[in-house]
Amino acid sequence: MDLKIKNKNALVCGSTQGIGKATAIVLAQEGANVTLVARNREKLKAALEELPQPGNHSYIVADFTNPRDLQEQVIKFIENNHGFHIVINNTGGPRSGAILTASLEEFENAFTMHIKCNHVLAQAAIPFMKSEGFGRIINVVSTSVKEPIPGLGVSNTIRGAVGNWSKTLSDEVAEYGITVNNVLPGFTDTERLAEIVKIKAKAEDVTEENMAETMKTYTPAKRFAQPEETASVITFLASEAAAYVNGVNIPVDGGRTKSL
Repeated sequence: MDLKIKNKNALVCGSTQGIGKATAIVLAQEGANVTLVARNREKLKAALEELPQPGNHSYIVADFTNPRDLQEQVIKFIENNHGFHIVINNTGGPRSGAILTASLEEFENAFTMHIKCNHVLAQAAIPFMKSEGFGRIINVVSTSVKEPIPGLGVSNTIRGAVGNWSKTLSDEVAEYGITVNNVLPGFTDTERLAEIVKIKAKAEDVTEENMAETMKTYTPAKRFAQPEETASVITFLASEAAAYVNGVNIPVDGGRTKSL
């Protein structure tokens, strides 16, 4: 299938590792011009070298704990280079822990990184999308949008807020050829999952290897996903072929989520 995203400009957040990096690579394989965004310049340079060529690939250094800085850096890039047809919002999740013991600062920080940053990126990108009659905003969230996950109190709360923000936005921009969708990864073989496995193993006094094997049994597929599998779904949603898919939450979790 020709996804028809060759020469489309894509902004991919959190793209130096995990799902973000895999998405950047798959988009580039399909011919998109990819701009990576993260806070570590050296990691960005290294990730940039891994993107398939040819392509007008680049990167932006920005810190998602500072939405104003992120906004300024992206707007400056757009003014000096080009706008974006595709925006992939992808930011590391809040730390694990019970909701009752979470501090106000944890909620505030998570809201900043996941709502405020998504919002300023949408505001920066949508004018160009409207002018092109084509836009894709895809938020990499979590299955907790549909089914809260025990031990991820702050994450469950903020992920739900992202789901409602994106659904509201999808209604406002659909008439301009812009779609807004959420991808909900399940257990995916990333550094984030390794952190969760470590915390659960310590809490239950078992080895990390045993905990990982136990967690695989929670999924009908009996395995963890690879980042590239989630990246492929994201890339489809970014394509012309997904033009009539809008305002939805799509789990990529091997069937683990029990709700419809």
